[in-house]
Amino acid sequence: MTSLERAAPPVAWAEPPPAVRFLLDAWTVAQGELRKIAHDPTELLTRAVQPVLWLLVFGQVLAQARAIPTGSLGYMDFLAPGVLAQSALFSAIFFGIAVIWERDLGVLHKYLVSPASRLSLVSGKALAGGLRALVQAVVVYVAAAAIGVHLQIGVVQILGVTVVVVLGAAGFATFSLIIACLVRTRERFMGIGQVLTMPLFFASSAIYPIALMPSWLQVVAHLNPLTYQVDALRAMMVVGGTSTFPIVLDVGVLTFALVVLLLIAGRLYPRLAM
Repeated sequence: MTSLERAAPPVAWAEPPPAVRFLLDAWTVAQGELRKIAHDPTELLTRAVQPVLWLLVFGQVLAQARAIPTGSLGYMDFLAPGVLAQSALFSAIFFGIAVIWERDLGVLHKYLVSPASRLSLVSGKALAGGLRALVQAVVVYVAAAAIGVHLQIGVVQILGVTVVVVLGAAGFATFSLIIACLVRTRERFMGIGQVLTMPLFFASSAIYPIALMPSWLQVVAHLNPLTYQVDALRAMMVVGGTSTFPIVLDVGVLTFALVVLLLIAGRLYPRLAM
C-alpha cells in the first residue's frame, strides 16, 4: 500500500435529504406489499368478482327498471364510476388485517426497529393500498366497456381516474390501518370492517344521486370521502359525466382526508406491537 493510499480518507456517502429519505422508505415498504400480489394475485381476482356482479346484475336490473333518475346519463354510465369507487373501498378497507398478521409473524417489530420513520412506514402501506386498487380498476373498465358503458379513454382522463382511485384507496387503507391499531385482533377487525363498508358505500352517491337521499343522509354523504371520489370519477370516467362539486374540491377533500389519516396512523402504528 502506498503512502498516498494510506493517506486517502474513506469515501463517505452523502445522506439524502429528509424528504428524499422519507420517499425512499415509503416506496420500499410499498414494494414489499406489492410483491405479495405478485406471489398470490388470487386475492385481487376474487375481490374483482363483486364489482363485476354489481355491473352485470344489479346495474342491468335497475337500468331496465328505470327507477333512479340520473339526468342525461344512462344508469349504467352513472353506476360504473360508483362501482369503481366501491371496488377500491372494499379492497382497501380490509387492508389492515395484513398488519395484524405482520405483528403475529414478527415482521412488524422489524419495521419498528428500522431507522425509517413511523410516518414513512404507514405512507408506504397507504401507497401500496392505493396501487392495489388499480388492478381492480382495470377489471371494472374492461367489464364496463363490455356492457356498453360510454367510457372516456383520453390520456388526461385516464391519468385523472388513476390519481383519484389511488388517493381514495390510500385513504381507506390508512383508515383500515388505524382500525387495526385500535382493535389489534383479526376477529374484531373483520367485524368492524364488515360493519363499516356498507354504510360508507350506501351513504355516498355511488348508486343514486345525493338529491334522492333524505336530508339527514345527505349530511352524512357530504362528510363521506367516498362521495367525493365517486363525484370526481363520474366527471372523468364516462362520456357526458358531470360532477356535483368542483373536481378541485373532490381531489382536495381526498388529499386532506389522506393526510389527516396518515398523521393519526403514524402515531398509533407502534401501539399495534404492544
